[in-house]
Amino acid sequence: MKKLQLMLLLLAGSGALTAQQPAASYKQLKEFQGLYEYTNNSTLKIAASPKDNLLYAVIGESKYPLRHAEQDLFLDGTNNKVQFYRNKENLITGYSVRNDTFQLLDNKVSFPANIWYARPEAERKKGYKYQQPVATKDGLKTGDITAAGLNADLLNTMMQQIIDGTYKDVHSILIIKDGKLVFEEYFYQYTKDSLHELRSVTKSFISALTGIAIDKGIIKNTAEEVISYFPEYILDNLTESKRKITVGHLLSNQSGLDCDISNPQAAGNETAMGYSSDWVKYTLDLPMVDTPGGKGRYCSGNPITLGRIIETTSQQALPDFARQNLFAPLGITQFKWHFKPDQSSAETFCQLYLRPRDMAKFGLLYLQQGQWNGQQTIPATWVEQSIAPQATVQNNGYGYLWWIKYLNANGKRYYNRSAQGNGGQRICIWPEQNMVTIITAGSYNSQSCSDELIAKYVLPAFNK
Repeated sequence: MKKLQLMLLLLAGSGALTAQQPAASYKQLKEFQGLYEYTNNSTLKIAASPKDNLLYAVIGESKYPLRHAEQDLFLDGTNNKVQFYRNKENLITGYSVRNDTFQLLDNKVSFPANIWYARPEAERKKGYKYQQPVATKDGLKTGDITAAGLNADLLNTMMQQIIDGTYKDVHSILIIKDGKLVFEEYFYQYTKDSLHELRSVTKSFISALTGIAIDKGIIKNTAEEVISYFPEYILDNLTESKRKITVGHLLSNQSGLDCDISNPQAAGNETAMGYSSDWVKYTLDLPMVDTPGGKGRYCSGNPITLGRIIETTSQQALPDFARQNLFAPLGITQFKWHFKPDQSSAETFCQLYLRPRDMAKFGLLYLQQGQWNGQQTIPATWVEQSIAPQATVQNNGYGYLWWIKYLNANGKRYYNRSAQGNGGQRICIWPEQNMVTIITAGSYNSQSCSDELIAKYVLPAFNK
């Protein structure tokens, strides 16, 4: 689920800085620091990094670089101009982007060092030493990495390069091998207790909840027609083809609706949806460009609509349904989920927040065919259907809101089933290796290093 921030357009495009950064000292950049107004009656922070002499817009816990162009002018990731303004005393008072102007609210905001550096200075100098994850009462067994057959030297190199900043914005890495958590590391301000935004990893949780709802009989099956769940809607583009969209089509992103995140010309637009009063109606009002079951198109409105169907049939809020039927059996007690598909979620887009250890449990649950502690939490048949090829989306295999991908390591191909989200969020299941890898990261709308870390430092251990 791509970030829906609009006015700074920090979240569109690649976000890569392709031009040479004009000279600007950290002292000069600090003039722009502060708390500012932002869209939808919210705020953002502007921070100067002492690490790389860049200015960042900080929205929640997410950082987006602004490239210095000239004087008080910066460019965001898609080269949109962000112009700062000064008063008669030559002090910054606000900024504008496009036709909108936002005021500086507080210029006395401080930023801790741990948002810029993966580990404290003393630890960076000392170097990394592996420690077995600590066993807690959260239901995860732990073990030693050497006994698991992983390459400790490779992982040590990986850690050194994350700590020294070669690999940027990695927030956590966890590895479960043969049912045991054998590797667990956190960086920057993140700890094992941090609730991390999952972005589009949330989609795979909605898939699991759909399977549970079908198992309970509150949704009959995947062939159920979607329109039948929303008799209150008077749709502008209702056709016989649209009436044939099923629950299964939403799960496989084959709804046929004109909604495709990879196509900027598509009528369905995540930002427009985010600021609409009803995301489900917005989605179902879109014109059809294909027959249901045709080409796979990555559309965030599809799982949002599924979430609302679960709420309608269960007569529970989606987070409550999840707590009772998925989280409680897994021992997940801490999470945040504001599932309100309207403009109140424009800045958080209905995403789930979880601790990385609990993300790991979810991956292990699927690796174990839906079983947890001997109990069938998700039907095994649903797990099988969810991670089996149902469609092709963005030239990749796609199941029921799960990606079917592979990574190459030293000339060998390794297949995985993955829940993935913008910024580098990953829950990767490796059936042949009996392994689950978890990565949380902050490379929003830019190239994430998550897959490279797995391919270069984790999978080679199996290349023998």
